Amino acid sequence: MVISKIRQLILLLFAGLFIVLSWWGIYSAQIGVTSRSLTVEDIPMQLMTPQTAGQHPGVLIAHGFSGSKQLMLGYAYVLVHNGYGVLLWDLPGHGANTQPFVYESLQHSFDVSLSTLEQQPEIDPQRLAALGHSMGGGVALRGGIEHGDQLDAVVAISSTDAPVTPELPKNLNLQIGQWESYLAPYAERLLDQAGGASLDVSQGRGRSFKIIPAVEHATILFSDVSHQESLNWLNQTFGLTSMSTYKDRRMAWYGLHLLGWVVAIASALPTVIKPPSPPSKSWDSMPSPASPVPGPSQPLQRKATAARWSWGGLLFAPVIPIAFLKLLNRQTPIDNLGGLLIGGALGVWMLLAGLVWLGTVTAGGRAAIRKPTIKDLKVGAVGFAMLWLGLGALAQWVWLPWFLVPTRLLLWVAISVACIPWFLASSLVQHQAKRRRRLAWWLGQSLVFLVGLTGTIALLPSLGFLAIMLPVFPLLVALFSLVTAKAASPWGACLACAPIFSWLIVTPFPLV
Repeated sequence: MVISKIRQLILLLFAGLFIVLSWWGIYSAQIGVTSRSLTVEDIPMQLMTPQTAGQHPGVLIAHGFSGSKQLMLGYAYVLVHNGYGVLLWDLPGHGANTQPFVYESLQHSFDVSLSTLEQQPEIDPQRLAALGHSMGGGVALRGGIEHGDQLDAVVAISSTDAPVTPELPKNLNLQIGQWESYLAPYAERLLDQAGGASLDVSQGRGRSFKIIPAVEHATILFSDVSHQESLNWLNQTFGLTSMSTYKDRRMAWYGLHLLGWVVAIASALPTVIKPPSPPSKSWDSMPSPASPVPGPSQPLQRKATAARWSWGGLLFAPVIPIAFLKLLNRQTPIDNLGGLLIGGALGVWMLLAGLVWLGTVTAGGRAAIRKPTIKDLKVGAVGFAMLWLGLGALAQWVWLPWFLVPTRLLLWVAISVACIPWFLASSLVQHQAKRRRRLAWWLGQSLVFLVGLTGTIALLPSLGFLAIMLPVFPLLVALFSLVTAKAASPWGACLACAPIFSWLIVTPFPLV
C-alpha cells in the first residue's frame, strides 16, 4: 500500500511538471508579441504584431473548412517573430463567428478583414499580403485577384481553386503536402494558369510551387518547412531578411500537456472517486435477473452468449445509422442537420449506432441498465473535468477554439445526449474487464468507427470531410478506454466521455 501511494505521488509530480512546462512553452512563444482581439461586423479577429516600434508588413491569414484562427497560429507566430504584423479571423460559421456558413459570404469577410488590417497603426498599408489554407487558400487567391492593387503576395496552402492569371494574384506561392498528392494536378494547373514558375518578384510575376515533405492536408499546418517556405517567399517579396530563428513548437508543448493529464487521470482518478466498497462483481459473472440459480456450466454459457451479443451488436451498429441517413438524405440534405454542418449528422450516427449496440449488450444478458446514482454523477463530473482540461485548456491558445460560444453550447448539450448510448454500451462491456479484453474492445471500436464512417462517406459523399478526422478516432477511443478502466462505474465513465466527445464534434464544424 505504501509503495503504491509513493508510486502514485511520483506519477502526479511528473504530471504536474509536464503541465507546468507546457504552459511555460506556450507562454514563451508570446514573448515579444503583442496580441489583441477585434470584432468588426460581427467577425472575430486577432491582430498580432511585433513589440518593436514602427510599421510592419501586414499579412492576412485565412483558415480552412472546419478550421479557426487558432489553427493558423503557427504561421502567425513565425511571421510576427520575423517582423510582420498579422490578422487572423474566423470565417462565417467557424470558431467564434456565429454568422451562418455560406460560401458567398467568405469573400466579404476577407474584404472586411483586409480593410481592418490596413487601418491598424502598426501596419504599413503599402506592404500587404495574404496567406490561406485549403478553403482559406481559395479565399486568399480570390482576394489577391480582386485586390491586386493592395496585395503584393499570396501564399496558398493545399488550396481550393481560383481563376488565377499570369498577372494576378501577384507573387503567388503554392504549397501542398507530400501525403496529399491528389492535390498535385490542381496545384500544377494553377501554376500553369498563373504563367509558370518564376522567382522574379519585382513585377509581381513571381510564381513557385513547393511540396512539403511528410505531411498531409491537416499536418501541413504544423510543418516547419511550410512555415519557413511562407516566410521566405514573403521576405523575397518585400526585400526582407529573417530576424529570428523561432520555430513553432506549440503543438509539441500541447502534446506534453495532454500527456500530463493522461498520467493524472491514470493515477489520480481512482483516488478522487473511490470505487464502491465492497467492489461489485463484473457484469461478466452476473446472472441476468430472470435466470435460475446457475449450474456449474451456466456461467460460461451465459458469458459466451453475452459476448456474442455484444460483439455482434458492435459490428452491426453502423448499419442502421448508414441506412437511416441514406434514406433521410433523399428527403433533405443531411450534411446540415441541427444547424451544424456534418457534425449534426455525426451526432445522429452516434445516437443510432449507440442504441443498436446498447440494445444488444442488454439483450444478451451482459448487464441491466440502472439509473445513474449521485456517485455516478460525481465520477462523470470529475472525469469530464479532467478530460476537458487535458484536451482543451491549452488548445484555446494553440490550435482549437475550445471555449464555445452560446450557440455551440446548446448544440453540445443535444449531441452529448445523443452520444450517451454508445458510451454507456462501451463502458458496460469494459467495466472491470482485464487489460487484454479492454485492448480487444479498443481495437473493435476503432475498427467499427473507421470502417463504419468510411462506409458512410462512400454512400454519402457530402460527409466526406470526416475522412480527414478518421485517424483521430483510435486515439480518442484509447483515451476513453483509460477513463473507463479507472472510473468507478459504467455510468460514471459514460458521463465523462460522452460530453467530451460531443465537445470535440461541436467545436470544429461550421454553424449553418
